[in-house]
Amino acid sequence: MLNYHIRTATAEDLDDARAVMLDTVYRDFGTGYVPRWHADIVDPESFYVAPPRHTLLVAVAEEDGTVAATAALDARGPAHPPNPQWLAERYPSGVTAQLRRVYVRPEHRRRGLAKRLVDGLLDFARADGGYQAVYLHTYPHSPGAMGLWQTLGKVVCEEREEMPGGGSGVVHFEIPLV
Repeated sequence: MLNYHIRTATAEDLDDARAVMLDTVYRDFGTGYVPRWHADIVDPESFYVAPPRHTLLVAVAEEDGTVAATAALDARGPAHPPNPQWLAERYPSGVTAQLRRVYVRPEHRRRGLAKRLVDGLLDFARADGGYQAVYLHTYPHSPGAMGLWQTLGKVVCEEREEMPGGGSGVVHFEIPLV
């Protein structure tokens, strides 16, 4: 069984972390790289490493040094549009810790890595002291995502296709900060 070390990403990890993220959006989401949604994947340094209230964590397999999983946090609340205006108002930028890019390579899934990474992000948010809420969004078809997020938080909005104006299928969650 592989052992993993969870840590803050270093400059040396960024190419491997980017590969995990890009593989996920191509393989699991089927969207491929979309510049307006994925600029942070191409430049994780300026989105997650350089800003003092943001972070990028990686799970590294101790056996071979492979980056097996990623998880990021930033202080950008959900933007309107594309999200509902009430959601952007409920989770404003600056005081909302948004969890992003919690991705695990398929061969490393079912080992608790996502939960360990999220625990690290929540520790980071609590230590910061300036966050009032923890928010994230996911898609029901994302492997393992709904099960994880439902055990950690509560659904605050489900954008269903039959909603006025058409929903995107996105499910929005709040995770307790305490």
